[in-house]
Amino acid sequence: MTPALSRRRLFSGLGAVGIGGLVAADATAMSASAANDPQIVPFRAANQAGIVTPQQDRLTFAAFDVVTKDRAELVRLLKTWTTAAESMTKGQLVPGGETDLQAPPADTGEADGLKPGNLTVTIGFGPSLFDDRFGLASKKPAALKPLPKLAPENLDPAYTGGDLCIQACADDPQVTFHAVRNLARLGAGTVVLRWMQLGFGRTASTSSAQATPRNLMGFKDGTRNVRAEQTDVLDRCVWIGDETDQPWLRGGSYVVARRIRMYIETWDRDYLADQQNVFGRYKASGAPLGRTDEFDTPDLGSSDIPDNAHIRLASPEHNGGIHLLRRGYSFTDGIDATGNLLGGLFFIAYMKDPKQFVTVQTALAGDALNEYIQHIGSGVFVCPPGVTPGQYWGQGLFT
Repeated sequence: MTPALSRRRLFSGLGAVGIGGLVAADATAMSASAANDPQIVPFRAANQAGIVTPQQDRLTFAAFDVVTKDRAELVRLLKTWTTAAESMTKGQLVPGGETDLQAPPADTGEADGLKPGNLTVTIGFGPSLFDDRFGLASKKPAALKPLPKLAPENLDPAYTGGDLCIQACADDPQVTFHAVRNLARLGAGTVVLRWMQLGFGRTASTSSAQATPRNLMGFKDGTRNVRAEQTDVLDRCVWIGDETDQPWLRGGSYVVARRIRMYIETWDRDYLADQQNVFGRYKASGAPLGRTDEFDTPDLGSSDIPDNAHIRLASPEHNGGIHLLRRGYSFTDGIDATGNLLGGLFFIAYMKDPKQFVTVQTALAGDALNEYIQHIGSGVFVCPPGVTPGQYWGQGLFT
C-alpha cells in the first residue's frame, strides 16, 4: 500500500483482493504490538473485546439504521468497519493515506498522537436487521426480539432501537468518540446514526483487580457483578453456546442497553437512612446492611435488608441464579426544561439470553429505587463472536 492511495481507491482495492489478505498479513505484528503495549487490547479473539475486557473509564455507544437495501453493500461496510476498528484499537489512523489534497482525509485526525487507551470496539445486530431487506430471516435467533414493556419505563423513540450498535470503550473520551465518528463517516450512504450516548464514568467492574466505582447517587455500583475470572459463570450466563438455534452465534452474547434517568434533586433531599434502605447497602463502605465489608454476602433472610431493597430484588438468589455481566456508565446531558439535571445511568449488560434481563427487570418492578429513576431509552442487540485473521464482523451471518 503506497501513501498516494486515496481512501476511495484503498477500499475499492480491498473489495477486489479481499480484506482477509491485509488482516492476515498484519496479524503477527498486531499480536507482538499488543504484547508490548499495555494500552492495546487485542482485537481478534474467540470472543469480541469489550465484553469481559477490564472495564474502561469512558464510553461512546451508538445505534445505527441501515439505509441501503443492498446486501453486498452491507457486507462491504462490515469489512471496512472491521479493518478501521482494528487499526484504531492499535492506536493507528484509519487506513488510507493522507497525500491526496483533493480528497477528504482517510481519518478525521482528532486521535492522532493519542495513546490507544485500551480501546475496544464491539458490534451488535438488532432485531430489525433480520427483516426482508437482506435475506437474513432464516439466520435470526429466536431469542432476539424487542423487549416487552418493563417498569419503570417511558421510552423516548429517539433513544430506542436500531439495526446495528457500536460500543466503543477506552480510558480517553476522545479516543472513543473518534472511533464512533469514523465508523459513522465510513458508513455514510449505507447507515445513519439513530442515537448515541456518551458515558463519563464506569459503574461496574469486570475484573477482580478493579475497585468498585460509584454511581451518580453516590453508592458503590456493581459489587456483585460477574468478573472475567469467573469463567464458569460466563459460560453459564454470558456466552452463547450450543443451546442456540443459530450456530453462527456461538461465542457471542446478547447486550441490553437502557438509558436510565436519575431524578437527582429528589434523591439528594432524601435522608441517609432511607437512601441506604433503598439500595440495601451502607453508603460509605458499600457493605450490605447488617454486614461490615463491601464484599460480604448479603443476608437476604435478615430483616436488616428491606423487602423492596434494590440489592434483594436484583440478586441472583431472588432470580433463580441469573447473573448479568454489567458494563454501565454514568451520563449527563445538561439540564431539562425545568432546570433539573438530566443524567443518570447508561445501563449495559451482556447475557446468554435477553430473558435473563427481562426476568430481573420484572422482579425490580417493586424496587424502592423506582421512586428516583425512569428508563427512557432502550436497545437489545446480539453480538456475534470474535473475529480471527481473515474474517470480518458478523461473517457467519452472511455465509
